[in-house]
Amino acid sequence: MTAGPALPTDAEILAELAEYVAIPSISRSASVDTMREAASWLAAQLRFAGGRVEETDGFPVVRGEWLGADGAPTVLVYGHYDVQPTGDLAEWTTPPFETVVDGDVVRGRGVTDDKGPVLLVLKLAQALVAQRGGLPLNVKFLFEGEEEIGSPHLPAYVRAHADELAADLVISADGAMWRPTEPSLSIASKGLVALDVVVTGARGDLHSGRYGGTVANPVTALAGVVASLHRPDGSVAVPGFYDGVEALTAGRRATIAAVEFDEEQYRATVGAPALFGEAGFSTLERLWERPTLEVNGITAGGKYTVIPHVATAHVSCRLVGRQDPERVVQAITAHVAALDVPGVEVRVRADEGRVPAYRIEPDHPAIQAATAALEEVYPGQEVLLAVIAGTLPATTLFEEALGAKTLFFSFATADEQHHAPNEFMRVARLREGMHAWQVLWDRLAAWIPASAGAAR
Repeated sequence: MTAGPALPTDAEILAELAEYVAIPSISRSASVDTMREAASWLAAQLRFAGGRVEETDGFPVVRGEWLGADGAPTVLVYGHYDVQPTGDLAEWTTPPFETVVDGDVVRGRGVTDDKGPVLLVLKLAQALVAQRGGLPLNVKFLFEGEEEIGSPHLPAYVRAHADELAADLVISADGAMWRPTEPSLSIASKGLVALDVVVTGARGDLHSGRYGGTVANPVTALAGVVASLHRPDGSVAVPGFYDGVEALTAGRRATIAAVEFDEEQYRATVGAPALFGEAGFSTLERLWERPTLEVNGITAGGKYTVIPHVATAHVSCRLVGRQDPERVVQAITAHVAALDVPGVEVRVRADEGRVPAYRIEPDHPAIQAATAALEEVYPGQEVLLAVIAGTLPATTLFEEALGAKTLFFSFATADEQHHAPNEFMRVARLREGMHAWQVLWDRLAAWIPASAGAAR
């Protein structure tokens, strides 16, 4: 393995990260001009690889490719430049779009999800091209601006450009390590479906004194519907919900049990009076291996004396194994339709997105190469194979459209306030990440899959 290149200093990287974070690329609310500004900034970082902004039916994507490694595999590096809304500004200790170094962390919206993890890859690639004249393998780059809203336009773009994006492996700079105390790789992520349960009563809101007791209250009815979704032991009561969920093997349970995990510390960290979930499984088993159905919010009426005419619950399900997202929606719809809820109309309104669960096998060459890279960067520490309990829609898209597995290789960690006020990233992770990506690329350069060459 060749020696690493001279890398930019922390101060140099942080200065550029500050420029990037200063662009408020909130995909849920930003203007097209703002999103294009962020995309153009990123494309400029990709100048060495022909970086460019390409239009989609939504916000643009950023593309580039360096294909000078004859006979070597081709990888597609994926990430995103959009960020989540800030939330309550009063909860931020510093302005969200101004990076602030506070001890060993840098704070700001997007620093860890996903601007910092993407930028460190580009700074490494720039250094390798400048000092070695090229990269150890062929690299294509694809960065989108809609990940935080479910990537609604990415599938059509990827399918339309599948030949150009063809690769032997996708490496995602998005995602996160399990926790900061040990290096980890994620071998799976959960799928996702979401829907609304809508209960409608009278034509309009009614005075609760004049009409109370004469018509059904949609809020009360909705409470009963929501309560019917689970059994008292925490399991999901919807017939067919668990179809496609494989039983945990004794070996997998033993592997999870061997992971150092303090349930009381976890409880204290989230601030709950007690932990609760599906009976018969440990907290970590539920988090990594079991599907969930969660009521995310209920909207109805307000603090005034009316009987609301409509009440809505938003429900999301995280899926595992071979659960079919469409069948899950159908099962919930059938369950709700079978309930006896007098005096109101009840319907299920499903969101458009459907994301199945994703998995890469632990013995995949990419996992082996990534494990070796982390072992070099973090000597003496065992690399944990974890699961992302959240959902990354692009993974199943890349497998279906490009026939390529995705390796999660992000140097964010799960505790860094993703999507919350005071998002931060550990400054040391920038340099550690560049080192690890270099080792990973060097090791993957020796991996010659059957499709090598054709992917270019």
